[in-house]
Amino acid sequence: MDLAEDKTEQLRKIYADNKFVNYLDMKIEEVTSGYAKMSMYVDYEKHTNLHRALHGGGLISLADTAMGIACVSTGKKVVTLAMTTNFISVIEAGETAIATAKIIHQGRRTIVAEGIVENLEGKLIGKLQATFFVIGEISLD
Repeated sequence: MDLAEDKTEQLRKIYADNKFVNYLDMKIEEVTSGYAKMSMYVDYEKHTNLHRALHGGGLISLADTAMGIACVSTGKKVVTLAMTTNFISVIEAGETAIATAKIIHQGRRTIVAEGIVENLEGKLIGKLQATFFVIGEISLD
């Protein structure tokens, strides 16, 4: 990774006061321009469904946040317009979900990103694609 491109600390500062991200215990692991990696320990008391597995809403929240951060890393302020999710497998309470996201199209008004959620061993849990609407600029300084 090119250290000049590393935006991890900048994005951690921007998201430090995001109540939803903090409530779900999402962690920003790595950010470069157009790419983000996040993690979330699957807490039985907070993140699971009736089967002790990560709730679909938790998976979507983690991936949506990672894809949004990938967009923000380009200096764009965005909101999610649409998202498609494929649930592939489950991740149990006590495991860690890893979401990686990258921009696959960047226009002036919309950005399309794809996200993958895996466990620590690389088992595919979900695959997502989202379209974001650009609502402004954001300073990364």
